[in-house]
Amino acid sequence: MHLVQILLPLYDNRGNRLVKSLFAQVRDELVTRYGGLTAHARAPASGLWQEDGGETVHDDLVIYEVMVDALDEDWWNRYRLQLQARFRQDELVIRAHPITRL
Repeated sequence: MHLVQILLPLYDNRGNRLVKSLFAQVRDELVTRYGGLTAHARAPASGLWQEDGGETVHDDLVIYEVMVDALDEDWWNRYRLQLQARFRQDELVIRAHPITRL
């Protein structure tokens, strides 16, 4: 089993706040496909990273998680590209962790 996490930014690359309907659409898609979802959305996570030129960039994020029995990497890669376009991002992170359900 895997825990898949999608890090969704609250703002696009120009600093404009993204509309709530984008997040609702992702939520609905994941619940329909995987039967459930955990959203870490109350207190946004804060992400920092350095660009190639050394500039530090900041992003406020919400994290959506789903548990999947089998990891379909091709589907997740296609979905990531769709989300990058919808959320107007150069890059969007989706990560998967192997887990043991207790």
